[in-house]
Amino acid sequence: MASRKLYFDNPRQLSLLYCGKEENLQAIESNFDVKLVTREGWVQIEGGEERLDKVALVFELLKEARDQGLAIKDSDFKGVVDGVNNGKEDELRSLYDEATVIKTRRKSIVPKTIGQKQYLQSIRSNDVVFGIGPAGTGKTYLAVAAAVSQLIDGSIKRLILSRPAVEAGETLGFLPGDLQEKILPYLRPLYDALYDMLDREDVAKLIDKGVIEIAPLAYMRGRTLSESFVILDEAQNTTSEQMMMFLTRLGNDSKMVITGDLTQIDIPRSRQSGLLEVKDILKSLKGINFHYFKSTDVVRHHLVQKIIEAYDAYRSTEK
Repeated sequence: MASRKLYFDNPRQLSLLYCGKEENLQAIESNFDVKLVTREGWVQIEGGEERLDKVALVFELLKEARDQGLAIKDSDFKGVVDGVNNGKEDELRSLYDEATVIKTRRKSIVPKTIGQKQYLQSIRSNDVVFGIGPAGTGKTYLAVAAAVSQLIDGSIKRLILSRPAVEAGETLGFLPGDLQEKILPYLRPLYDALYDMLDREDVAKLIDKGVIEIAPLAYMRGRTLSESFVILDEAQNTTSEQMMMFLTRLGNDSKMVITGDLTQIDIPRSRQSGLLEVKDILKSLKGINFHYFKSTDVVRHHLVQKIIEAYDAYRSTEK
């Protein structure tokens, strides 16, 4: 029987690694057949030498995540414990070793959850990424941040942001004003994200030059989008035909991110959601990745996560 002590800056730093829950420490003990004792900023591990190494690695990885500004949730803690226990150390190290920072003109943006970091890594590694999950997980905001960063460093020549204008039936003709005034209510969240990363004057200039384009999905038809970063938001409200149309706009040296929440489908029930369908059609294609956010990735008010979980529980009892 060997023993090892791991020291941390203070008790709070240690507590945040295991979410301050005794049951999480017990999970380590049962998974690795060790005994843990925690006191004032240190944890003592007792067990076989090889098992000590594994438990030490669990705390090391969790600390790296915290040092990068990531909030450790129960699901993240369990993922690290299971990963180390199942010999996936290299996969976990690749996730935590390097901090992910997106630089825009107004601010530097870092992921706040492990799920967000995996999403940004997926965008970096794949030409087409689907970000699917509940409201408040940052799926659209982070996609815009990644696109703005690439626009600034010259990796792409255009940034194209689109949404299906479901409420206006994609016609928009009966609304007053010019095109910009007609579509503004449906595209406002995309403008808000841009204004958070670029000065308003710069956004206006880039739109005037056609470097940034914000338009309803219907205006994508018949185009080839090359050397562009293309984002389709609220994709759960596309039809099957619209989703196929959008995906086939992909041109050379371009990247696409499609975001949506499958619990907020607004199109008529008689129509199949393009996002719901595409996750089965394209799930095996190389170069396309589906990233699923969880309620634990919510970074809005703490009640948002609880609201989402309450709705999920209610819907599951209705089935």
